[in-house]
Amino acid sequence: MSIQSEAALEAGLIATLQQMDYEYIQIAEEDNLQANFKRQLEIHNRKRLAEHGRTEFTAEEFEKILIYLEGGTRFEKAKKLRDRYPLDMADGKRIWVEFLNRQQWCQNEFQVSNQITVEGRKKCRYDVTILINGLPLVQIELKRRGVELKQAYNQIQRYHKTSFHGLFDYIQLFIISNGVNTRYFANNPNSGYKFTFNWTDAANVPFNELDKFTAAFLEKCTLGKIIGKYIVLHEGDKCLMVLRPYQFYAVEKILDKVKNSNDNGYIWHTTGAGKTLTSFKAAQLVSELNDVDKVMFVVDRHDLDTQTQLEYEAFEPGAVDGTDNTDKLVKRLHSNSKIIITTIQKLNAAVSKTWYSNKIESIRHSRIVMIFDECHRSHFGESHKRIMKFFDNAQVFGFTGTPIFTENAVDGHTTKEIFGNCLHQYLIKDAIADENVLGFLVEYYHGNENVEAGNANRMEEIAKFILNNFNKSTFDGEFDALFAVQSVPMLIRYYKIFKSLNPKIRIGAVFTYAANSSQDDEQTGMNTGQYVSESTGEADELQAIMDDYNEMFGTAYTTENFRAYYDDINERMKKKKAGMKPLDLCLVVGMFLTGFDSKKLNTLYVDKNLEYHGLLQAFSRTNRILNEKKRFGKIICFRDLKSNVDTAIRLFSNSNNPEEIVRPTYEGVKKEYQQLATDFLQKYPEPSSIDLLQSEKDKKDFVLAFRDIIRKHAEIQIYEDY
Repeated sequence: MSIQSEAALEAGLIATLQQMDYEYIQIAEEDNLQANFKRQLEIHNRKRLAEHGRTEFTAEEFEKILIYLEGGTRFEKAKKLRDRYPLDMADGKRIWVEFLNRQQWCQNEFQVSNQITVEGRKKCRYDVTILINGLPLVQIELKRRGVELKQAYNQIQRYHKTSFHGLFDYIQLFIISNGVNTRYFANNPNSGYKFTFNWTDAANVPFNELDKFTAAFLEKCTLGKIIGKYIVLHEGDKCLMVLRPYQFYAVEKILDKVKNSNDNGYIWHTTGAGKTLTSFKAAQLVSELNDVDKVMFVVDRHDLDTQTQLEYEAFEPGAVDGTDNTDKLVKRLHSNSKIIITTIQKLNAAVSKTWYSNKIESIRHSRIVMIFDECHRSHFGESHKRIMKFFDNAQVFGFTGTPIFTENAVDGHTTKEIFGNCLHQYLIKDAIADENVLGFLVEYYHGNENVEAGNANRMEEIAKFILNNFNKSTFDGEFDALFAVQSVPMLIRYYKIFKSLNPKIRIGAVFTYAANSSQDDEQTGMNTGQYVSESTGEADELQAIMDDYNEMFGTAYTTENFRAYYDDINERMKKKKAGMKPLDLCLVVGMFLTGFDSKKLNTLYVDKNLEYHGLLQAFSRTNRILNEKKRFGKIICFRDLKSNVDTAIRLFSNSNNPEEIVRPTYEGVKKEYQQLATDFLQKYPEPSSIDLLQSEKDKKDFVLAFRDIIRKHAEIQIYEDY
């Protein structure tokens, strides 16, 4: 491959953009930048100016605009970019100045410039700048071919410290490229290189080369749409986020269906791929459509309801209305709220109980778009049918990481049957390749296998193994673990065994509790796991577990405030709050095996029969990316689930190569290691053999062979059997 200089890359990029109808403008320094901004802003607002018989802003008016734009943080400036400024003119009249047309995103003024010089703490010249309506909104940093792309990323971080100011604080996106690898990211300083993304087509094929990226991503209408519609202002962290390509394509598909049809559909995006951000942006943009009356985001469990509400609020406070009970849901349906989050249980109550349904009869024919979270659960029963029968003008979309197909259908019903066609796919193999989630290391415990699962000796042997294994698996407690077991009685027995072993780690347990067997999902807010009644004695066992928990953490939970107990475990497992003692190992039956999202969880122990979507959902609790130490999600099975694992991986990755997702078995790696060592020793039986190597090729072959052995040695050490 020929080496292409940075200057040649720059010249080629500018020429391509000019062919794509960008105007080239030479801007030497900041004074020229402001003068160009004035001209472009006047062009962009020409209709508004014409209403006042004007074609230009006066010098005083433009100074007011500059003063307005100067104030505030980078985050606040991103808001100003999207708002209109009420400019009071000299004659006392007001004109609403628009900086960015978000609705007709093609109708903005696009320019390209290069080598703009900016005086900050240091004098800097930026490679290529894209200006929209005269504002520098996209900055492109180039490196010659062969240079590591992180160097371009690091240079932008230096610019943040030394020179970005004034109008350059309005940059929304950065693009970095060395010609053969190109990535984009939001203007969110120091978020890390892992938040830089390749652009792809709708089939997740990346456009790595700069020319392909430019043709796709920097096409004027595409870029205008991404900046106008697909950058999220995260109110919680006061930062800018930009959607990844698969998120963009998924939202576009939903918008297209809502605008142009009454068809339903579902989005198949693997667990951990940022489904909440995708669904938020879909809900937000759908709610902006004039002919849509309401957007309802429907979840199937109260813990997801709360979690989703918090995440939505972080994106845009006040944008959504949570519904604590069915009464509030009914009131919200009659209010001006356009986005509502609720549970399928409360929605079912609203349409099936006459007391509620009579109150919402007047809106049953309204244009309502429903977005269902985790549409692989809770949509094959009577509740979903009743909801769809009542809201007879509803259009529904589902999100799932693990759809129900014919192969994994329990009662014959499939996701396609309920929701229609799959609108977009982003599978676990795609996410692993993009380094958005981790793969899995699955190991099978070979202890006393000739006894039944409930045997006391077997259970004690497993408990001892977990305690002996724990520090190695979790890097001395830097991460934590779940232990999934088959039933509530088995969980209680395991808990008592662990307690008898006087563990040095903090162990807790949780299973779904209802004060009596007649309580339903809405009252408890839970529907995962196993409901128990007081008569079984399991309520007393749960309270005993809670008493240990209270003593360990200085809390005071009882079965009467189970919700708070659950939330506290959730927080301690995530290890987010400074000074909060973490829970190291949590025993569960069904809870936390879906929906729970924690970067600090890296290990799942399994003494439970899992298959298909349940298996992949449980495994996926462990595979969130965090740091260099966390290289995979670690699964240790105490049952022979190998066939189930292979089947689930094939089904949900559309791949016949499980090693794209699951690391090879210990026995396989051991065999490869032994073969490498055998081959090596045949060629180099003694250390003195190396002294006889003369040609450069022979020396190179030795180095490569030795390197392969070192790599395989490092790989085999991560296995418990080693």
